[in-house]
Amino acid sequence: MSILWPERFEPESAPVHVRNEIDIAASCERVWAWLIRAEQWPRWYPNSHRVRFLHGNPPDLQLGARFRWRTFGVGVTSSVREFVAPVRIAWDARGLGVDAYHAWLIEPVERGCRVITEETQYGFLAILSHKLMPKRMFRGHALWLDRLQKNAARGWPPSA
Repeated sequence: MSILWPERFEPESAPVHVRNEIDIAASCERVWAWLIRAEQWPRWYPNSHRVRFLHGNPPDLQLGARFRWRTFGVGVTSSVREFVAPVRIAWDARGLGVDAYHAWLIEPVERGCRVITEETQYGFLAILSHKLMPKRMFRGHALWLDRLQKNAARGWPPSA
């Protein structure tokens, strides 16, 4: 299984690309439920702030959902571009100096599931941040995966 990158965001041509993965001892469906419940992210992922739906049916993401949020200190607007439950989701993120594509794959493994997340970025702020702090996004996504793992191990996400 691999990410279906829009041509512009293919890792080989993007100036910024980060890939993280983790195995989680929970069902793919439970991990998926935590990942798509975007309004809850700020409660458990400290790099996510003020998630607000602009289009769609909160609290869960779905294909075509648009949301505004802050991540890595930047306000961005995202649209869900791919949504295949409980296997793959991807959204774009556009903000001042940032044009990004963030994709997630969830695949079953013997003891639960493997979660892979990759992001590519363009834009002056994205490139500058990557040059000055080359591991920042990798560490941020590692934290996201770690918190996703801890939450999925405890059970299903709250309904609101």
